[in-house]
Amino acid sequence: MDTRTHETRLRIERLRDALNAHGVHAVLVPSSDPHLSEYLPDRWQGREWLSGFTGSVGSLVVTRDQAALFADSRYWAQAEAQIAGSGIQLEKMNSGASTQYIDWIAKALQPGQAIAVDGQVLGLSLANALRTAMQRAGITLRTDLDLVQDAWDSRPGLPTEPVYEHAAPQAAVSRADKLARVRAAMATVQATHHLVSTVDDVAWLLNLRGSDVQCNPVFIAHLLLGPTGGRLFIGDGKVPADVAARLAADGIQLAPYGQASSALAALPAGAKLLIDPRRVTLGLREAVTATVTVVEQINPSTLLKSRKTAAEAAFIREAMAEDGAAMCEFYAEFEAGLARGERWSELDVDTQLTAARKKRPGFVGLSFSTIAGWMANGAQPHYRATPESFAQIEGNGLLLIDSGGQYVGGTTDITRVWPIGTVSAAQKRDYTLVLKGTLALSRTRFPRGTLSPMLDAIARAPLWEHGLDYGHGTGHGVGYFMNVHEGPQSISKAIAEPAMAMEPGMITSIEPGLYRPGLWGVRIENLVLNVAIDTPEKNAFGEMLEFETLTLCPIDTRCIDISLMRADEIDWLNRYHATVRERLSAKVSGPALAWLLLRTAPLAA
Repeated sequence: MDTRTHETRLRIERLRDALNAHGVHAVLVPSSDPHLSEYLPDRWQGREWLSGFTGSVGSLVVTRDQAALFADSRYWAQAEAQIAGSGIQLEKMNSGASTQYIDWIAKALQPGQAIAVDGQVLGLSLANALRTAMQRAGITLRTDLDLVQDAWDSRPGLPTEPVYEHAAPQAAVSRADKLARVRAAMATVQATHHLVSTVDDVAWLLNLRGSDVQCNPVFIAHLLLGPTGGRLFIGDGKVPADVAARLAADGIQLAPYGQASSALAALPAGAKLLIDPRRVTLGLREAVTATVTVVEQINPSTLLKSRKTAAEAAFIREAMAEDGAAMCEFYAEFEAGLARGERWSELDVDTQLTAARKKRPGFVGLSFSTIAGWMANGAQPHYRATPESFAQIEGNGLLLIDSGGQYVGGTTDITRVWPIGTVSAAQKRDYTLVLKGTLALSRTRFPRGTLSPMLDAIARAPLWEHGLDYGHGTGHGVGYFMNVHEGPQSISKAIAEPAMAMEPGMITSIEPGLYRPGLWGVRIENLVLNVAIDTPEKNAFGEMLEFETLTLCPIDTRCIDISLMRADEIDWLNRYHATVRERLSAKVSGPALAWLLLRTAPLAA
């Protein structure tokens, strides 16, 4: 048994010691923090620390004699490798939104037994579902224990890096205006107070950014708004004095991070508090006294920040051009290096692509860890090469690269697949069917207010026609110099919440895929902007929307099986490449320009 696996077993046993000490029979360790973030600061990486599984989504359940990791299909291969020999069994879920572990717990425990989960990191809506299921099974739910804390002696503390302002002109809407718009939404439900806990909502609303979470320019804080002012609960020393002064001018006072619960408990009798049950924890909800009326609905800021303004869209287009120029420079050097006989690994791709982005104006950092997957590694949707485990790019096949950057004027996320050497007919077929899905959805028009999951089947149809499919969603919302995954819209099979209507200004990814485990993977991803269009029947049938493709980078045509493409699909691809060539030509020169012109050459039918 290697050291890592041995350490995992020891950590699980320490957690079991905590179970026994508190008289409970199981513990649920979700991938969560007090803000219900997708990507977590080190302090709340308990599931990863206990299991060794590094995926961003998953839940761990440990009983006195069993341990199970619940993960969806994006992570199955990764999870199996990382928990091998640990004594933890992998339970395969159909989707990241699944609560399959609730049924597992109900079967694993006996009536009269108890399970613990830290209520400070348990979402309110999930807590309600969990409590109902446990009551039905006669199992006691304890939410007052943090057993991870008991087991994790060297647990990291809170992040300490300072926050900074997202300034004009890229911050195109002032903090005062955003606060006024949220208060106007509060007024529609007569709310006197509003708690905002999701870190991207707090950052967007206050025009602040931070570095508490890797690749996401956010910071750990809660915000409690009142009728005129508000309190930002944040770590001591994280807000520079000049920033604090400007926050105060907009009515926002600073308070210690740990006082959010006590502030909720101190709300005056008769107050009316607006909270989002999908974006607040059970622990915070339980701090509110019975004398306060609670209104549960989606955070107004979540809806507002999803709809980018015209000024923001203009900055995003410029960020996409800078990002596209970086990729042209990287891919030109990459292909030239291979032609010279150089050896490149997946790690080299990550390093060199990041270096190209760093040269571009406005670049702040990566928007997520680069995925560079050669052949079989590309079949793992969330694969990441590490110094301990990576592949050399050699021989014939497909290289999948999923990457993105944070710029002061926008967030990017793009996936491309490149042929290395000779590509087989089967690989071309897979690539072309995925491309057809990307094109089909990119060209779609739909009524404003369409629920985003309704669009999912359009991208899957070309694959379904051949009996093929993929396990992840087709698209996720994207922030504005913010989290690369943003709600409320999501193009997927599941309707996660009612507020998923497609509205003008939303930015969403389109990224169908196809994965052959142990062989290769294909995913082709662009970001698109919802834009309104005029139609002759607008008055009779309502406003229609279409997608403006924002991402600017060639889609490789060498992998296309032309016999599977229709003339209208080829025409769309040629027009897209003409736009890429026009937008990027002025930003690159020399080999990068030559590469751009070569890869955007029109494709003949």
